[in-house]
Amino acid sequence: MTITTKNLMQIMNLVRRTEKMEIRYSEKLKKLPPYLFIEIDRKKKEAIKRGADIISLGVGDPDLPTPNHIIKSMQESVTKPANHQYPFGMGLLSYRKAIAEWYKKRFKVDLSPDEICALIGSKEGIGHMHLGFINPGDVVLIPEPGYPVYNTGTIFTDGIPYFMPLLERNDFLPDLDAVPADVLKKAKMVFINYPNNPTAATAPEKFYLELIEFAKKNNIIVVSDAAYSEIYYDENEKPLSFLEIPGAKEVGVEFHSLSKTYNMTGWRIGCVSGNRDVVA
Repeated sequence: MTITTKNLMQIMNLVRRTEKMEIRYSEKLKKLPPYLFIEIDRKKKEAIKRGADIISLGVGDPDLPTPNHIIKSMQESVTKPANHQYPFGMGLLSYRKAIAEWYKKRFKVDLSPDEICALIGSKEGIGHMHLGFINPGDVVLIPEPGYPVYNTGTIFTDGIPYFMPLLERNDFLPDLDAVPADVLKKAKMVFINYPNNPTAATAPEKFYLELIEFAKKNNIIVVSDAAYSEIYYDENEKPLSFLEIPGAKEVGVEFHSLSKTYNMTGWRIGCVSGNRDVVA
């Protein structure tokens, strides 16, 4: 049989249809554990299909709508051409000033706009913060149980996670004295999350003071995830901000989000505030 150009093209097309390209995932991606909330959602949907009456313990999505005055403000803002352009730098000055005013009113914390950076939700900042500070082999101290993104960012930067158990006997606070000396030598960051998800514990001033001394002594950046600071029962026992403790801005930053406070999980608005060099 003589192979003509037409025959060759037909053969090549047949090969293209029958051969499936092999997709190879990166080694870092292979190291990631299954994302907790996706797995919970999958199991939830399976239970609903079976007819089960469930109480969802999945992702913390508010079951109330965003307040109407916020929606109206967005409707007005989206019509302005100036808001259709790239944002640059640390975010709108007006937004960062509003964050500073809120911190002053809520926590009596003084912040300047250059100590605040706007975020696409606090998750964006928490997940990417490692890129600014973690080199391969550096250790990140992570509460366990805790938000999976603390560990995800560590894996993506070839850092080493060291999990600090949150135990009832310690009031669900990490035992900083229990971290081995050889781990501390390599540690660059420590994550804390109070009010805590999932234990609902809050941190007292005494713990924060100890944490600040711990960070100074070991040259470790403190990363406070305060997404739940406005969820509390007793008006006289409002949760503290890490930043309102003397010396906090010398060693760390705090992430905040509009998601839980204002029922705006889908809007993707947050901020990080605190140590000027870390925020930069």
